[in-house]
This record gives sequence, structure tokens and C-alpha cells, in this order.
Amino acid sequence: MSNDEFRAALARLAAGVVLITAQEPPLDEDGHGEDVGMTATAFMSVSLEPPLVMVSLRNGSRMDDLLDEQPLWAVSVLAASQRHIAGRFAMKGRISDRLLFEDVPYARGEVTHAPLIGGALATLECRTEQRVVAGDHTLVIGRVLTANLPSAEGEPLTYFKGRYRQLG
Repeated sequence: MSNDEFRAALARLAAGVVLITAQEPPLDEDGHGEDVGMTATAFMSVSLEPPLVMVSLRNGSRMDDLLDEQPLWAVSVLAASQRHIAGRFAMKGRISDRLLFEDVPYARGEVTHAPLIGGALATLECRTEQRVVAGDHTLVIGRVLTANLPSAEGEPLTYFKGRYRQLG
């Protein structure tokens, strides 16, 4: 089986789209760390008791490196109307994260201080419980500390056959 065959087969699995965010630790006592964000489709619920979720991160990516040192992170479940946000944070060779967040409405999480995207269908704040290296990715399992439904109405953004889609 080739990588292309494997990729094509799994492209037939529809997935929800989330934005994973975290704040880098500050460089000094008086400062704030930079906000970092990454679009993910490999995200799932793991356990109800305790409440656990999991995201798969490419080894050596900026988010993988950050979550290796920063245990607090957040998840925004994107709505169909937020396709532009998903695309922006998924770009290869993208501009700085500071500029990516510039015109995106968000609130800071009470626990993680990570950006929670305005208009998201749901938001979660998490603390890393476990990291498992799996091939060229790391599975980050997080305990959910807060869960909110800021915009419970609306359709989810999905990813299918290499494109963002809407249900229906």
C-alpha cells in the first residue's frame, strides 16, 4: 500500500474541524506569551469519566512542541460559517500566529488563557494528561476542565475528500 492509497482511503472518512489553541509561556514575568493556533480534524472524545479528549499532532510541529512544555490548551469546535478560520490556521508556510489571530473574534479561557473562538459551536479547555508517540504524530490526551456552548445553534464544519464541507 502506498501513502497515496492510504491517504485516499482515509479521505473518505468525514471529520469535524476544530481549532486547537494555546498560549506560549511568557518570556518574562510581566509579559504574555504568544497565542498559537492550529486547525485539526484528528480530534475525538476519549472518555466521559474522567472527561478526556484527544488530538493528533504532527511530530515537530509548532503545536506539538508547545504542548510538550505547556500543559494547558483549548479547543473550539468550528461552525460551517468559520471555514475561513479553519483555512487560515491550516496554511503551510503561514504568517505569524499573532497576525492570524488579529481579526478573529475570541475570548480568553478562564483556566487556560488560550483563545476560544467566538461563534464556535462548543469550546473546551484542557490539561494534558498523556502524550503518546504514534508514528509521525503524537496523540495528546487532555482532561477537559471546562466545556461551553457559546453558539449551540448552527451546523458543524466538516472535512471530507480533502475539502471543508457543510452537512446536508
